[in-house]
Amino acid sequence: MSAVGSSQRVAAAFDTTLAMYQGARGTRFYANATTARLPASLASNVLGVIGLNNAVREHDMVQRAVSTVRPAGRSAATSSAASASCETAYPTDEQLFDFYNDGTSLATGYGAGPGCSGLTPTQANSIYDAPHVGAKGKGRGVTLAVFELSAYKASDIGHWAHTVYGKSFTPPLQNVNVDGGPLHPVCPKGDTCPAAEQGYAGDIEVDADIETQLTISPDAADIIVYNAPNDETGQTELAEYTRIANDDSASSVSSSWGECESELGAAMAKAEDVVFEQMATQGQSMFALAGDNGAFDCGTTPQTLAVDDPESQPWVTSVGCTSLQTDNPGTTAHPAYPAGVESVWNVDSLCDESTDEGGDTGLFWCNTTGAGGGGSSSFWGRPWYQAGPGVNNAFTTLGNGTTQCAFAAAGTPCRDVPDVSANADEFTPYAEYCTGSSETPNSLCATFSASEPAPGWFGIGGTSLSSPLWSGIAADRDSYQGHRSGNFNPMLYRLLQAGPGLYFHDITGGGQTTLNNGFFPTTPGYDEATGIGTPRMSPLIIRKA
Repeated sequence: MSAVGSSQRVAAAFDTTLAMYQGARGTRFYANATTARLPASLASNVLGVIGLNNAVREHDMVQRAVSTVRPAGRSAATSSAASASCETAYPTDEQLFDFYNDGTSLATGYGAGPGCSGLTPTQANSIYDAPHVGAKGKGRGVTLAVFELSAYKASDIGHWAHTVYGKSFTPPLQNVNVDGGPLHPVCPKGDTCPAAEQGYAGDIEVDADIETQLTISPDAADIIVYNAPNDETGQTELAEYTRIANDDSASSVSSSWGECESELGAAMAKAEDVVFEQMATQGQSMFALAGDNGAFDCGTTPQTLAVDDPESQPWVTSVGCTSLQTDNPGTTAHPAYPAGVESVWNVDSLCDESTDEGGDTGLFWCNTTGAGGGGSSSFWGRPWYQAGPGVNNAFTTLGNGTTQCAFAAAGTPCRDVPDVSANADEFTPYAEYCTGSSETPNSLCATFSASEPAPGWFGIGGTSLSSPLWSGIAADRDSYQGHRSGNFNPMLYRLLQAGPGLYFHDITGGGQTTLNNGFFPTTPGYDEATGIGTPRMSPLIIRKA
């Protein structure tokens, strides 16, 4: 039920006051100073009250590789599989210090994408061992969806697809706008949809999501791009998730937009939970990114352990991020998985709690070069399915009724994330194509992509990439098995207990230099840095579980 009134009347109706605050990232917002209260005769029928604060500002989670001149003829120094071209070695911390502090040029190049812009679909599928079973292992007949809060150019997706799959390939795109979408926003009354956040403001995210789903599921019947205005109270976001659930068209859904739990608020989290449970009941698989700021996704100073929503939701599969580190496949079309190399994403281990990392704080590097999110939910208790080697560990957090899984009984273990992971380091990136112009207002891609070595092409990373990758795996499994998988988590944790080495690459930290996501270490079995691990696609898709 929706209602609109003056701030005085709203505050009086819910027996609270509204005040101005400054958020963890410096943003000013209004919020209720005390918990909203209702008459006892109404309270039992109300799940929560949303719209009392405007701190719910969804943001994307992409990390773009540094773009500088890439030296042609230079081979990757650390990968025997790399061909002699313009690929470069993984950057050192000294190179990053010099680049970000002094502007010293940093050459980057990875994979076989145009201009050494990143991994191609063939390379990504080869690394994670996609099955060779034809179209039914590539999403044939399945509908996928992406949750978005920005317009995009369908012509960009077409160009990317024609480059990697040939001129005859037509991306199966459908567009569904909610609340008018980002180009013609119909902002809910009492809400705000800032002009700077509309239009093509997140086009780099939308293109990355679609192109990654097409990387794993090129034979999908449809990819539905759901889109709403990016608002400040979360109402458009909730309306979009509700539309995805009510349509029940997509069997696998990915969201690469999130907000730290404390800024989202308990009422919104509970409202989302109802929608995500509906999706799971209908057999829809929902995937969301684990965040790009390491274990500190609220970005607070001093650093506070925190995770994002919706990835912490129990009906959602949370996807973290890894790095292929020193393995650069160059132009090798079918590279093998680099056993013993893949690590948690934390570029040169710079994201940490240090006050001085090359003249900047560890938190600066968490926010700048990024690290995979993970940790314990402040809202949700541990779901029934979350069990297996490593789930109970030294970092297990128990509910305390307030800051630790507040929705669960005191003493209950909290929901831990991520559930699984995949490569999405911006320095071991995927090749994205995205452009913009004066006709695409607020476009991020318009600000840089034309100057790339191959115009429009660049390397992209962040958990925004690993989430649609896993949603593509779910779609491929649905196609091969002939039915929807629903919430992927019960199957994933069952496989963790039954045969983890068959279905996952366990990121243990053994023999590696990057050992944590800023706080939580990689360990054998489950851990709060990489979850269960990264995919072995063939058994995940073709074996019954």
